Amino acid sequence: MPFLRKKVFACAGYYTVSLGTGRKEFHPKKPRPGIEHYIKEAGLGSINQINNPENIDEGIIGNFVAERFCKQGNLGGFFPMVHETFLYKPCMRVEGACDSGGLALVTAIKTILADVADVVLCIGVEVQNTVKAVYGADYLAAADWFSGERKKGHAYYFPDQFSQRAGACFEKYGHERIREGMSHWYVNMIENARKNPKAQEYHNTNPDLYATAMTPPNPRVFCEHINVFDCSKVSDGGAALIFASEEGLKKIGVDRKDAVEVVSYAQVQYDLTKPPPDLTEFTTCKIAAQRAYERAGIGPSDLGVLEVHDCFTIAGLLAIEAAGFAGPGEGADFVKEGKTRLDGEIPTNTSGGLIGYGHPTGASGVRQAVDVVNQLLGRAGDFQVKIDSRRPYGMLSSMGGNDKTVVAMIFRRVE
Repeated sequence: MPFLRKKVFACAGYYTVSLGTGRKEFHPKKPRPGIEHYIKEAGLGSINQINNPENIDEGIIGNFVAERFCKQGNLGGFFPMVHETFLYKPCMRVEGACDSGGLALVTAIKTILADVADVVLCIGVEVQNTVKAVYGADYLAAADWFSGERKKGHAYYFPDQFSQRAGACFEKYGHERIREGMSHWYVNMIENARKNPKAQEYHNTNPDLYATAMTPPNPRVFCEHINVFDCSKVSDGGAALIFASEEGLKKIGVDRKDAVEVVSYAQVQYDLTKPPPDLTEFTTCKIAAQRAYERAGIGPSDLGVLEVHDCFTIAGLLAIEAAGFAGPGEGADFVKEGKTRLDGEIPTNTSGGLIGYGHPTGASGVRQAVDVVNQLLGRAGDFQVKIDSRRPYGMLSSMGGNDKTVVAMIFRRVE
């Protein structure tokens, strides 16, 4: 019996440029677009691919901390700005740290399954280049237990949390082995981003990415076990995707061949007040992936494309293991052997991932979904991979906090 009580489809994906350091048009001292700009650009980019946008029933906006970065709440109020026919239609904002976009995807699907909507426009957005990096790091620390952990934490809170994970992996599996894997992940992501005109690292012309990735950490100014290249960048951007029932596709004039089916998802939560049970494993991501596979009736070998939440290079390795493609400690070898490359065993983060495309936090989960959908539809442009008809599935794993809030979602190309 299918996991979903009725068919739900995804179509008309769009995302903006990820704006921030690395983009030629970015200047930290010049005015930049506000959060409402990205909501509108992403929303219009999506609805311009369909007919009859007035048949969109409601909106969902995923965002993490606009109140702090932009001093802006009530984001659902921007929904009618996207299109005049959205006036007086429902829209809500959902939040789950860096998994806010993932939760927006789930909320859109649940709304359709509840028979209260046939078509839902899902938008993810974040604008973070409004403050200095050290202040932004403090804002982002709200993704963890702020009153219980933040005060005793590092100034760069989450980089330090993942530095500790890297250190634990170094100790357990060998420094050279894991460090090389992390560096190959960086190279893989930047090479993918160079094929994506909207990626933050699109303009990166560094001739020796591996040497850069191997830069020794400087704990006096940053973290003990990772360098700044191991981190996703501070980013501004938005992404949008439309979900629809079978009737909804008809209402917006989208043929089934121009959509992909949502086969299953799993939303998994760990206790925010407790430390990770194992620093060398993404336990919550692993459980989410296992449940998504079980509900879809498939396994890792059935996937043709994968999107994981590589907020740091070590997270990329651990996410590959959590998705079932490598055993504990073996993610570094898997990546080093080229198995996540565009022509590899499981093409992963084909548009650059969070390391290469950028990480506008509330938008990342939606952007991941857009990339999976576009790959399955054969619309990924210069970073399109070959989807084997025997492996017509794609999966995303979107994570909030330090493996605390996770959404895994599996899509299938419609036959």
